[in-house]
Amino acid sequence: MATRIKWIENAMFLGESESGHAIVMDGPPEHGGRNLGPRPMEMLLLGMGGCTTFDVIHILQKGRHAVTDCEVEISAERAESEPKVFSRIHVHFIVSGKGLTESVVGRAIHLSSEKYCSASIMLAKSVEITHDFEILESH
Repeated sequence: MATRIKWIENAMFLGESESGHAIVMDGPPEHGGRNLGPRPMEMLLLGMGGCTTFDVIHILQKGRHAVTDCEVEISAERAESEPKVFSRIHVHFIVSGKGLTESVVGRAIHLSSEKYCSASIMLAKSVEITHDFEILESH
């Protein structure tokens, strides 16, 4: 896997993925940016969230569970001083479906965080990551 990052101006960068997609990253005005894109550290959380959400949906669908929606809310704390690494990450899943049980959803989240989600597993080597979830019944 390869990516390319090009400095555009001030605190703005264009990230290009090997699969041919591009995204603008930008800093806040107080750091010379124009706030036209997510920060690089936000991109890390977005990537981790996308990875684990993909896994959970895939696991539930593969098990033929009637999942209709899944949202993930991630909150993270960062160190006070440089480098301002993540010190804690909490992942909250809101899973909707018909007849979903706590054991089924909990198992899918556990499998993602312990076996399948490369991003979560990599970050967990240096950051405390916690998970919880709620299930909403679809009609």
